[in-house]
Amino acid sequence: MDPQTQLEIEAAAFRRMRQHLIEDRPDVQNIDMMNLTGFCRNCLSRWYQEAANERGIEMDKDTGREVFYGMPMSEWKALHQTEASDAQQDAFQVAFKENVTDKDG
Repeated sequence: MDPQTQLEIEAAAFRRMRQHLIEDRPDVQNIDMMNLTGFCRNCLSRWYQEAANERGIEMDKDTGREVFYGMPMSEWKALHQTEASDAQQDAFQVAFKENVTDKDG
């Protein structure tokens, strides 16, 4: 496979994953994704923002999230986010430390 075709296939797979998480399964909570997998929609939007920044495109966190979610984060939360239980929040603290804080710090 040539590099351009690989890039296009990878981009198509990313778009399909985004569609699945945003359109097909908005009911799956970010906190549950983070607790189970070590990443969530917010991580994906941050990785998108970081990739843009690496290419000289100025993009802040809120813009990256809006591009990924297809709407402002406040709107997504109002439509799809539920209240996290104490157990979910406790597990999130561990997952965030292991998968985000340690990687960035």
